[in-house]
Amino acid sequence: METYFKNMTADEGTKERLVQDLITLVHDAEDLVRATGHDLAEKSRKELIEALERVKASCRRLEAHAETSLRAADKMIRQHPYESIGVALGLGLLIGALVNRR
Repeated sequence: METYFKNMTADEGTKERLVQDLITLVHDAEDLVRATGHDLAEKSRKELIEALERVKASCRRLEAHAETSLRAADKMIRQHPYESIGVALGLGLLIGALVNRR
């Protein structure tokens, strides 16, 4: 059974989409710094660009880590399908019991 949201497509909720949005945000911030750079002191402008470069590097690392983790999880689930279902069922029951406890 799957849950569908009318206003959300499958690719909108992915980690890849989040990383791409962060990279787009960094590029837009870089463009803004370059466009308004004459209003900033040179030292501040350089520090801001360096910070944006660090954010871009972090986004790339996050993207690579997410891809590696997803591949490992997919491989594990394919190798042990019944155990995976059992673990998911157990976690669901535990979470349901904790939620209904109040």
